Amino acid sequence: AMKAFFLTAAVTTFVITLLIIYTLVNDAWGFFVNVPKDALWSLGWFPRREFFDIKTLIMGSLMVTGIAMLIAVPIGLGSAIYLSEFARPKVRKVLKPVVEILSGIPSVVLGYFAISFINPNLIVRFFDGANKAFNIAAAGVAVGILTIPIITSVAEDALRAVPNALREASFGLGARRVATTFRVVFPAGISGVVAALILGMSRAIGETMVVAIAAGAVGGGLFSLDPFQPGQTMTAAMAALGFGSDQVAGSGLAFQSLYFIGFVLFVITFLLNLVGDRLVRRVREEY
Repeated sequence: AMKAFFLTAAVTTFVITLLIIYTLVNDAWGFFVNVPKDALWSLGWFPRREFFDIKTLIMGSLMVTGIAMLIAVPIGLGSAIYLSEFARPKVRKVLKPVVEILSGIPSVVLGYFAISFINPNLIVRFFDGANKAFNIAAAGVAVGILTIPIITSVAEDALRAVPNALREASFGLGARRVATTFRVVFPAGISGVVAALILGMSRAIGETMVVAIAAGAVGGGLFSLDPFQPGQTMTAAMAALGFGSDQVAGSGLAFQSLYFIGFVLFVITFLLNLVGDRLVRRVREEY
């Protein structure tokens, strides 16, 4: 009976995944067939005017993700290394829950934190010409804050899983803790660290509410490489099409574009996870 239950659960998961992929591919293909091809390479993303420049959304997503990782990687990995190798047990008992609390903050709260604090006090103050209301940079910093706990937690678990025998052998050879950490422990746990970075990147590129609130570009946006101006990402565009400023219904091109964006986002995250899995397999060490 238990075996049948587990088999049913596995098959159900597989079927749900296939249904999601089928829905995305079916509606995305309908959009791709019907849309004028020059609309896919227009000057920006304005779905109500039938301008569907997907590269505008992809570039917006990449800029937000890049800024987020610039924030999250050094802080997340630094926190993981400290908690795993340097923090005393009492300190770790205090800091670990704080990191977990940070991961539980609703993204909508961080979105408003971005426009009320991050943008006026950090972005606008230190970067001339930055938009005073909304911009990609503020959204990226907020998404980075949201990504820190994921990288910290997964990377710390990976480092703590490294056998103590390796640390003791290093200490026995006269190495100090810093040298042991970066020359023995970190290389030994690199597969888990890579997994943490991939998870963090996937989380950043899939974030919706923070970007929808903080990045601006309500109603669409022009293609731009300037992170200090309003912009739109794939997830924010989907939110706008579904229930926001660009809300559409029915079976028109604007509505079908929602599934097209979803399909592109699915392909990007799938490839990202595939590359991450290959990297983890390549650098993994068995103990």
